[in-house]
Amino acid sequence: MKTGNMENPSSVMIAIAWCLAWGEERKPKFDLTVLQQMRQALKDGEDVPQEVRFLVEQVQQLQGIDKDYFPKTLDELKSKYPDLWNQTNRIGLVYGGATKIKQYVFESSKIQDIGGASALLDRINLIDLPALFNKNPKSTQYTIQCNEVRKWLNDTISIDYKLSEALIPELIIYSTGGNILAFCPAIFVDDLANAIEKRYTEETLTANSCAVGNTFRLLEIRFGLLREPIENTLWLDWYRQKYKEPLVQAYFGNLEKNQENSKTERCNNLAVSVEDVFADRKSFNELTTKLAILFNQRRSGQDFSSRPSRCNPPMFETHPYLMRDEGERRSAVMIVQPPKLPRESHFSEASARKHLVGNRAKKGSPQIPEWYEESKLEWEGGIIESWVDRYNRFLGKNLRLQKKYYAALKADDIEIAQNLSHIGNASKDFIAYIYADGNNIGGYIQKIRTPQKYQEFSRDVELATEYAVYYALAENLHPHKLQKLNYEESTLGNGALIHPFEIITIGGDDIILIVPANKALAIAQNIGEQFEKVLLKQVPLTESIDSEKIIGDYKIKQNSKPIDLKKCHRYKPTEAPPSQCQLSTSIGVLITAYNTPIYYAKDLTEQLLKSAKERAKKLKKAGYCGGTVDFLTMKSVTMISSDIKEFRKQALTKNLRPKLKLYAAPYTLHELAGLISAIEALKDANFPKSQLYQIRSLLERGKQTAILNYRYFRVRLKQGKQDLQEEFEEAWCKPKDPTNGGNLAPWIYDDGKLEPKNPEDPFYETIWRDIVDLYDFIASPDDDSDVIEAQMATTEAE
Repeated sequence: MKTGNMENPSSVMIAIAWCLAWGEERKPKFDLTVLQQMRQALKDGEDVPQEVRFLVEQVQQLQGIDKDYFPKTLDELKSKYPDLWNQTNRIGLVYGGATKIKQYVFESSKIQDIGGASALLDRINLIDLPALFNKNPKSTQYTIQCNEVRKWLNDTISIDYKLSEALIPELIIYSTGGNILAFCPAIFVDDLANAIEKRYTEETLTANSCAVGNTFRLLEIRFGLLREPIENTLWLDWYRQKYKEPLVQAYFGNLEKNQENSKTERCNNLAVSVEDVFADRKSFNELTTKLAILFNQRRSGQDFSSRPSRCNPPMFETHPYLMRDEGERRSAVMIVQPPKLPRESHFSEASARKHLVGNRAKKGSPQIPEWYEESKLEWEGGIIESWVDRYNRFLGKNLRLQKKYYAALKADDIEIAQNLSHIGNASKDFIAYIYADGNNIGGYIQKIRTPQKYQEFSRDVELATEYAVYYALAENLHPHKLQKLNYEESTLGNGALIHPFEIITIGGDDIILIVPANKALAIAQNIGEQFEKVLLKQVPLTESIDSEKIIGDYKIKQNSKPIDLKKCHRYKPTEAPPSQCQLSTSIGVLITAYNTPIYYAKDLTEQLLKSAKERAKKLKKAGYCGGTVDFLTMKSVTMISSDIKEFRKQALTKNLRPKLKLYAAPYTLHELAGLISAIEALKDANFPKSQLYQIRSLLERGKQTAILNYRYFRVRLKQGKQDLQEEFEEAWCKPKDPTNGGNLAPWIYDDGKLEPKNPEDPFYETIWRDIVDLYDFIASPDDDSDVIEAQMATTEAE
């Protein structure tokens, strides 16, 4: 039997066939060479060995089931696929990864330690865990490290057979975003889960991780969990009778709510029939849900399996009279003095590993620094690829962006920023934290029915996320020449050229960046827009990463009901592009001084992201499925004590008649572009800064007072009136009556009916305060200082 009649047999098909052929014992049912021949034959579309042909035929039959087919009854399933029905051999499925990631990454206040912690977790997730399955990266520099990982696996997991021989690359469904989902022979489920947890612990010492697994029948991969015997499984006839019961709705979803939301929501292709809702759950999705439940139980210490418990996280003894590391959490094992490091540093072994990896990620060199060699610690950290190396690889495939970013500079002449003061040096000592997360990711996953689609989705989102970040950085930044440094903890001096950004993580749909404050909003806007464009396949192939292409279809199906764009956008709603992509991003941006404590900045940025996501959920009901951005400009650390939402409610909301909101954040991506245009218009008009601040102070006195003062100052302008009228007054401040030819500047009217079921009282809001806060951090269109700086640096370098 040849497999050539199937177009490009998927890795999922090879994985399932491998697990079935291995059997349910520690030693394979067939000789290992037979399994390897089968694997190669499936890859090449050739004849498979006679011994395993019947198993491969069953897998082909499973893979050949139409994606839209779902049996109305179990009898129909049995009669149509009797071989699959009678196949009782089980297949293992393992899910795991790091937990409490932010707790581990942001334990230190030093950017190098934070970057090192993130890079170490990335190395485990992207290099070590795939290496367990004999999968090597394209780059040959990781070959030795991958071999060491496999040796570690065989030495660590004590069984009577080499576990590495039972694992092949095709078993991996995805390994990104800090998690891994993979098939494996049923007998090795617990061994593999233990190995995943142990790898994280042995490499990081203190990071939390969790991994779980279970075994399933062949038919369950396509039609969800089945009872034993299968005839006892609750099926479609049962669901038709019970779908209104609360417990059934909690598991399968609320059909009536889906039917109601489908009339307005465009982001989800919601299931609106009994058959579709039941079929969405009774699929591979139900298997991953079961693993997620097991994962949460084990993570919380309620694991009921026979595996070693993980109730107690890694702990290190301390003593009140022993010196501790700089995080004050563990006893220090070494003290490093200058000049080996810029200042005296106390390290525990866990923090030393972070610092070492951070050093390697900065320099992109495998060389062990002197201070670490003298510690006599045996752990060396392996190969660490820096984000800048990945960024340069992307630019190498996109010559337009490469030329825009580097001008005529050479990539090898640009250093990586060593601390936040270097990034702040590019923007008057202010930096911005950007934290982005995907919207509707969970809703989309719930409709994925096959492991192949899981694999494609994970890869597509990873590709879109990474491309969006690299594009935004290249489009808005240039290498920066350090000037007027007064910070001692650096080996770089004035005149050095640096990359003015820090990538903390790009994992799955999560992004954490640090960039110069004056480019933050433009970068955030580009990330949101490019993420959607990549998924919609609107990016030219010449600009793709590693020449890969998006596979899935993420375009929104057109809804017959028109969308009222005025409910979605406050800025030129008639010019706003309609939402096209089912997935988008919400982004939190915190602009602050470079010396603001990182733990404090992290907390505020997370609050901003949460606020942006809440806005996205509200707009989704009005038909908007795109990205949202919330930001805060904090020029003083004591400006906000803790909660941004409460601060806005207490300090920036005036319960007058009518109600006034002295802010307008969060914004849609279209609105954010309009906000930037309004600031540029004010700058072009040379609107006096003193009057900007004066109008802001008068906002609190009421609607009429603010309007009167704005008009007074506007009339006195000598230039730029037309731009200000177009980009601010007519663009933002239209009256509630569309027949009224005037405007409400500086106010925006909101009828409070974005959510018809929970309407607010009508209120007025304004972007003026946001304009004043951002005024110093938005360059005017004719300000090419960055480009000029890059050209000057090029000339000096020559």
